[in-house]
Amino acid sequence: MFASRLPLAEEFAYRLATHAVVRGLIGPREVPRIWDRHMMNSAVVAPSLPNGATVADIGTGAGLPGLVSAIARPDIQMTLVEPLLRRTSFLDEVVRDLQLDNVEVVRARAEEVNQTFDVVTARAVAALDKLGRWCMPLVRPGGVLLAMKGRTAADEIAAATATLHRLGRHVYRGEDVRERRGPHDCRRGVQVKRVSRETMKGIA
Repeated sequence: MFASRLPLAEEFAYRLATHAVVRGLIGPREVPRIWDRHMMNSAVVAPSLPNGATVADIGTGAGLPGLVSAIARPDIQMTLVEPLLRRTSFLDEVVRDLQLDNVEVVRARAEEVNQTFDVVTARAVAALDKLGRWCMPLVRPGGVLLAMKGRTAADEIAAATATLHRLGRHVYRGEDVRERRGPHDCRRGVQVKRVSRETMKGIA
């Protein structure tokens, strides 16, 4: 997954297990599961990203999955969006020290970001209907919102479909991204494509 950039991934994992715990960004009980539950479950997003894509990770927290994707995929341009200063300070330090020149850290809420991206990602941020209202304005036409969900993915899709339809978007795929090394912690990638109103008439 990380190939020649594995040392960068290992350094980031070390910082999650140490600096991020001290700053209250990661719970101490999560340290033994940094790789299985956080690094590898975040890394499964990377293969879904188009070559050279612009990506925004909303509510990135300690950089999950955004920083992991940026490390695994140096061809993409990653924007980490996070409103809390203590989190963006940590992210700025990691980006600087690991020399990740394909990453920008933006301290803001989703609704304060005034640009669009090929892909918007989010992990453990909010239910899909609320997430759609926050994130879909940031997705360029033809782009996607990739939301990392757990076992409630199917229920959230059902609950959010009407809302997303009104927004002019269509839930078009739920992709199982269960990580082999962590079968107890299933993650499901729900992709929401941004389409035009005219296209929606043909879908409805």
